[in-house]
Amino acid sequence: MTIDAGVLRRLTKGSPEDAWRVIINKALEISSKPLTKSNAASEVLKRDREIGAFDYFLSSSGWDLWQSFGNTVERTSDRLVRWWGEPYSAKAVLILDGLSLRELPWLLQGAKERGFTLHGATAHASELPGETNEFARALGFGSRSQLQNNGGGLSHRLQSTQTECLDIPWADCAGLINASPNWVFWHHWPDSKLHDGAVAGQGLDTLTPDAAAQLSSEDFWLFVERLATGRRLIITSDHGYAASGYFPDAEGDVGQFLKKTFSSGRSKSGLGDTGPFVPPVALQINSPHGEHLLAVGRWKWKSQGGYPTLTHGGLSILEVLSPFVELTK
Repeated sequence: MTIDAGVLRRLTKGSPEDAWRVIINKALEISSKPLTKSNAASEVLKRDREIGAFDYFLSSSGWDLWQSFGNTVERTSDRLVRWWGEPYSAKAVLILDGLSLRELPWLLQGAKERGFTLHGATAHASELPGETNEFARALGFGSRSQLQNNGGGLSHRLQSTQTECLDIPWADCAGLINASPNWVFWHHWPDSKLHDGAVAGQGLDTLTPDAAAQLSSEDFWLFVERLATGRRLIITSDHGYAASGYFPDAEGDVGQFLKKTFSSGRSKSGLGDTGPFVPPVALQINSPHGEHLLAVGRWKWKSQGGYPTLTHGGLSILEVLSPFVELTK
């Protein structure tokens, strides 16, 4: 896929704020078109490759834009806190761990079909690196597991609320929603499925039909309805993911450097060597979570046991953007 000349001009001639606005709007435009279960596998892959054109730009001539990402694109955690301060009498947040923009159509379609009111659908930034614990800490929780069984405590940024964190069927989740006015519910799916299906021969081909089935199911929407009835509801995620099984192989010195630096991952804490490569294949990022070295763009490399076919923590569009959908019923 190629980038339209007018879009490319805005990416190269405008401010970083303008460039990121263009990239996010294009990613939303590509991702949010309706899907069916019959065309999802081919269409999601097609869209992934289309967004890949912007990843290529960001890892070649536009790589310096990544240094402005953390200060330019509002983080999901900050947006949630800002939204939580709005004067709604009751509110709820559903965090679907690892949900990416690829799954956004199922939320938009399901909401429309089932009579929800859609107040907005956009995307915000994950933490850097895009990992679960970093997002939990950004919200003031010690970890994701702290939310389980209303254990959120009184020091997090979404006061006051009932909290839960589980990996159980949607129908069982619905049964847990009581009359408390405020809820924060963190579900492990699809991240649990993502890591289970990250082995060779699986990946996006496995996750896509599962996402279609889960997010189209009556049980899922019953759960959403329980959360949204009488409450303003946000559905979002802590981070997205990279379909790294479809990434090209990094060969030679680049491949050896990436293997040595990141093993089978996409990020490494602390200060590190970014290598002699121009454009870079790794960038040093100083975020609120400290110094980290992050892999840039769409590369995979040979590693012990095989490089995962689905992963997160690096710098590519679909792993650092999270859907942000606002609903009422």
